[in-house]
Amino acid sequence: TNDKRIDPIGTCVGMRGSRVQAVTQELAGERVDIVLWSADPAQFVIGALAPAEVSSILVDEEKHSMDVVVDEENLAIAIGRSGQNVRLASELTGWTINLMTEEESTRKQHEEAGRIKGLFMQKLDVDEEVADILIQEGFSTLEEVAYVPINEMLEIDAFDDETVNELRSRARNALLVQAIASEESLEGVDPELLKLDGMDTSLAAKLAAGGVKTRDALADLAVDELAELSGIEAERAKGLIMAARAHWFAEDAAASAAATPKEAQ
Repeated sequence: TNDKRIDPIGTCVGMRGSRVQAVTQELAGERVDIVLWSADPAQFVIGALAPAEVSSILVDEEKHSMDVVVDEENLAIAIGRSGQNVRLASELTGWTINLMTEEESTRKQHEEAGRIKGLFMQKLDVDEEVADILIQEGFSTLEEVAYVPINEMLEIDAFDDETVNELRSRARNALLVQAIASEESLEGVDPELLKLDGMDTSLAAKLAAGGVKTRDALADLAVDELAELSGIEAERAKGLIMAARAHWFAEDAAASAAATPKEAQ
């Protein structure tokens, strides 16, 4: 039902916990957590991590991950025994969850800002002041500088029309150079590798540089090997390896099904 007058959690719990207790008893005492679903991924994650209190969340749509900030008192609760709570919350919501404290979050943001500043200074050939202005105005990628509506950049007080046009031109040229280099770096890469869920050209180029150019070569890697080679999170590495191995499982299942009638005879 979509009736907002009904409390979904209270309904599942029942009078004095009668409903949830009945389920617990049926499961031989297994603990049952009730999580309120939300169409908002961030809110869904907050609910999944309860009773830990979340201070803030930074959502990365591209990587399908979230940096979830909690204070020191709530960190152990959010992680759970042997990482059980955060792992289950990640599986439930379908998002990779990176738990961190306020201090760790601040340090990561500073490191990210430094990386972006270096990128702008190198690729756009600008000084530190211009790079800082771009970051303060919310720019974090060359694509944004190159293709954001020009009116948005013209609203930046520190930039005149000539500066804006020059920055956009340099950003587009830098992206073109990257695209050409990426195409060259992907030479010899198996198309099936590029089709895997979670794979992108940038990651494929890193793998190719490390000698991993086929789906089977990726499937042979361990999670820690892939994470070290590519610099991605362990959870994403695990998902990619499982995706690369999927055709093995399908082939084994098909071979088993084909052999069954013969065995029956």
